[in-house]
Amino acid sequence: MSSPKPKILVLFYGYGTIVDLALEIAEGARGEGAETKVVRVPELFPKEVVAKFNVDMSKVEKIPEARFEDLEWADGIAMGSPTRYGNITGQLKFFLDQTRDLWLKGALYGKPVGFFTEAGTIHGGHETTILTMSTYAYHHGMIIVPLGYGIKELFTSTTGGSPYGPSHLGSLKELDEAERTIARFMGKRLTEVARKLRY
Repeated sequence: MSSPKPKILVLFYGYGTIVDLALEIAEGARGEGAETKVVRVPELFPKEVVAKFNVDMSKVEKIPEARFEDLEWADGIAMGSPTRYGNITGQLKFFLDQTRDLWLKGALYGKPVGFFTEAGTIHGGHETTILTMSTYAYHHGMIIVPLGYGIKELFTSTTGGSPYGPSHLGSLKELDEAERTIARFMGKRLTEVARKLRY
């Protein structure tokens, strides 16, 4: 008898290629047999500010807003944020700052989590953004799942991806094939770890 499908949540904030990374991670998880949800945290900027971003909003508008119940539902979580001055975005931080009730009951304890990001320049904060996201995982007692150098694309990509997690050079408008492969690998790896931990 086959084991139940691990449930993988891809939680993110942002527009543009961060959405593409989120969708590729979910695709990688589904390819490994997971049930997936892709959700976005609510926007805090006024609409007139968002209008200045000059991005295709149609991709993100189809994705439902995250609920705290989604975090409880998941067996594993991929969490993503563009970098803001080398740090997590305020929108994702605000959402995660409200997870007190989940923390009090240990709802996320022991769940695997991985991280992804994008930055406008090569040294614009890919790794520091992932590290700042990871502090929530430590406090919730989650199990951090890095990529390491598990696939060859992490040695060859010049625009995104590191042992810390999938990433993208945001000044380029589309993911390249190596970045897509790295993102799908994150989904696969999270699913493998979630399956071993849960079942």
